[in-house]
Amino acid sequence: MKAVDVTTEIVIAAPREKVSEYAADPDHAPDWYENIESIKWLTEKPLQIGSRLAFAAHFLGKKLEYVYEISEYIPGEKLVMKTADGPFPMKTTYSWETGEGNKTRMTLNNQGKAAGFSGLFSPFMAMAMRRATQKNLKDLKKILDE
Repeated sequence: MKAVDVTTEIVIAAPREKVSEYAADPDHAPDWYENIESIKWLTEKPLQIGSRLAFAAHFLGKKLEYVYEISEYIPGEKLVMKTADGPFPMKTTYSWETGEGNKTRMTLNNQGKAAGFSGLFSPFMAMAMRRATQKNLKDLKKILDE
């Protein structure tokens, strides 16, 4: 079982507070994540450490259903979500930094182990994840650029 670790980033022409509030709100995920079809809150709002969210998605031709739990949340700075269920246990980290001209650098990191796939599949999985997350960040930029 080989690990996958993919980091992508983008600069968005909007203040960090605006970008982080929007991106950290799970209700917005289907708007900027191409593969996410829906999310369902399993705990009460607002988002906080321990919040649990059920995601339905498609990736590489497969329907995936998994539950993320928020393990770290520093509003405006960092959000860490983890899942241990499904064929691909995953840790997703968002981080935000203020850049020049009140722009925001958002970094998205996905780490996981392809439990249901052979180790030979991991490089392909990482390439597909990188392509998908780059597109997702570009879609987020289209929504938030001022």
